[in-house]
Amino acid sequence: MGGGTFLIGGGWEAAPEVYGPLLRASGGGRIGCVLLDEGDGEEQFARYAAALRAAGAGEGAAVPLPVPLGGRFEPGLLADGLDGLLVCGGLTPGYQDAFAECAGRLTGLLAERGIPYAGFSAGAVLAARRAVVGGWLADGVPVCPPDTAEDLEEVEVRPGLGLVPFAVDVHAAQWGTLGRLVAAVSRGSVPYGVAIDENTVLEVTDGTGRVGGRGRVHVVRPVETDAAETDAAEADAARTGAATGAVVRSYARGAAVPLGQPPLP
Repeated sequence: MGGGTFLIGGGWEAAPEVYGPLLRASGGGRIGCVLLDEGDGEEQFARYAAALRAAGAGEGAAVPLPVPLGGRFEPGLLADGLDGLLVCGGLTPGYQDAFAECAGRLTGLLAERGIPYAGFSAGAVLAARRAVVGGWLADGVPVCPPDTAEDLEEVEVRPGLGLVPFAVDVHAAQWGTLGRLVAAVSRGSVPYGVAIDENTVLEVTDGTGRVGGRGRVHVVRPVETDAAETDAAEADAARTGAATGAVVRSYARGAAVPLGQPPLP
């Protein structure tokens, strides 16, 4: 959709590898950087501007688009001569709230004007149709470290931007968040998902992904069973409250990642 979608799993050690695809897609033009301002917006913007410069952006190419915590993003800002959009990191539920009222309008504008979208951490999570915005418990059972919970208890799924059909989690290897995505997929809260390590980018084009950067991308899909096994699994899940399971495939730098709806072979 638009000029491409680039999902960055967080991290600050591989700017040329993770931001380079966005800069190429934007023609080296101006990149609007949406930041949820929790009181340190200028300082945080400086980090992203420096990362974009390290990747080859010119001076002044990064344009700050701060949104106060509790505020709303205005898609009309894309009309201001921007060639790319970077939605940055921070409190994921806060970003979801900031975009909740304009998701359809924003994605339409990105597609209409061919503007590439990049998401860093929270921004990558938000790109999903159904966004796993946080939490560390699945029916009271821990599935990831509590300090990755984004101020939530139970794993929570909310509407995202719909730029990609799969759910996204980030900081996968570094923060141990893969288990949260497995839980969301296993219980059917999302159809399937992708967990991205730090310093890693997933380029998404026409249903296929390409891994860049220094880490891995982990694709999580529900376990596929035959009809009899499915009936038994669903009956058991209904009786016990247990999930039916998921399968994980990991892909290293340079790998092509199948992202269509059909299950992996």
